[in-house]
Amino acid sequence: MSNPIIAPRKKISPPRNTWRGWFRYFHYDETKDSPNEARNVLLVVMALIAAVTFQSGVNPPGGVWQDNDGHHAGRAIYAFQPHTFYVFLVSSTLALSTLLLVIVSLTYRFPLHLEIWVATASMIVTYASAIFAVTPRENVKVCYILIITALPLIMRILIQMLRQLKSEANEPVTEVDEG
Repeated sequence: MSNPIIAPRKKISPPRNTWRGWFRYFHYDETKDSPNEARNVLLVVMALIAAVTFQSGVNPPGGVWQDNDGHHAGRAIYAFQPHTFYVFLVSSTLALSTLLLVIVSLTYRFPLHLEIWVATASMIVTYASAIFAVTPRENVKVCYILIITALPLIMRILIQMLRQLKSEANEPVTEVDEG
């Protein structure tokens, strides 16, 4: 039994040898990809990247010192290169907070959305406590890390506010008849 509302999908064969052809073949196409399929793909990709990013913060590159021989056990070895470690820490934190915002946005109005928010908040707290545990105190500027964590959400709110102001400014002015 076919549904007359849903248009039949046309079968597109993959390109043979060109890189550009393959790249174009996998682009999002409204005629062949549904928004639900796109959202599902994005959720899977975001979850995988979030897992890798979370793991890199919890278990930093190079590992942690195992003894107290001139350093503190449990601190990141990589932290003894302060500038590169700080770039790693900022990038990882920004990536994780952005990914979590996208995941929460893509699952808006899903069943158990409150639970997704709680899990997301818990994941951020866990990540933050892990990076603060393995990073030497002199290398962490807590206020910067907190700002970086909140930056994607702040940017999203500002963008929404600007869009709202722009749409209100573009609305036609209607005259009120006072007679």
